[in-house]
Amino acid sequence: MKILIVGPGAIGCLLAYSLQRRKHEVILLDKDQKRALILNKQGITVEAANGKNNVKVKVVTSAKDINGIDFIFICVKSYDTKNAVQSIKHLINDNVSIVSVQNGIGNVEVIQESIESDNIMVAVTSIGSTLLSPGNVRLSGKGDTFLGRPDKKNSVQLKKVRELLTESGFNSKISKDIKSVLWSKLIINVGINPITAITGLSNGALLDFEGAKRLMQQAVTEAVRVVKRKRIKLIYDDPLAKVESVCEATSNNISSMLQDIRANRHTEIDFLNGVIIRYAQELNINVPVNRILVDLVKTIEASYNLRSTSDA
Repeated sequence: MKILIVGPGAIGCLLAYSLQRRKHEVILLDKDQKRALILNKQGITVEAANGKNNVKVKVVTSAKDINGIDFIFICVKSYDTKNAVQSIKHLINDNVSIVSVQNGIGNVEVIQESIESDNIMVAVTSIGSTLLSPGNVRLSGKGDTFLGRPDKKNSVQLKKVRELLTESGFNSKISKDIKSVLWSKLIINVGINPITAITGLSNGALLDFEGAKRLMQQAVTEAVRVVKRKRIKLIYDDPLAKVESVCEATSNNISSMLQDIRANRHTEIDFLNGVIIRYAQELNINVPVNRILVDLVKTIEASYNLRSTSDA
């Protein structure tokens, strides 16, 4: 199979590594030319409990000379989705499966608005992974990967994606209601990501501090209120208990948002807690803690240069 992975973040690199090891033809698309040179030279290394392994993967900065792709995995940050899809639009045909492997709500809609395809799918994973440096990933927690389609169909293409991921080491399952899975992960991210980003704590450490734990509980409670009003069924019964169990299961994991903050990058806060705020406004629900978390994360983003100067 010929596979294009768009975005060299933790999940993108993990997918490239896992699929390449199964002898598929993998191409990793990276918009950063300097980073692409590094990745082409050093390959992708994954550090797990059983040690480190490295594979070489072809990395390109443009998709214009690519052809004959069977699967495309979109692994970019939510705010880059539109540009990423536009850059690979010429590769889309009836035989290409497109899979969004991203955080937050709204990515599928952006993809659907950008391209015409009946093969757009979603993957929601709970694998704990940290990008230590370009092309270097540390696995810090196992988890399931749910696959589904926005139209809830159980298509041949969906089964092929599941087979592809399963043979590459992912515990993959098909969901008949991927929207519920997406929102269920959103609730977890809403509770964990911004607070780790603000405090600098690992996932598990949030449970060690009463203030952080209380904020997490309040943010989740507000988000669940929105979900209930939208009549979305979550895939777990007790949201607060679920978020805490994820913190424990991925205790050493550095959340993607904290990774972004540490690297002075734009975060996905608008596609996580920002989603809760937007729907809360429509439903006339008060979500003060989520508003505060968004404001704080955006303040950190806006003050990168100031804080760097102060540290110097």
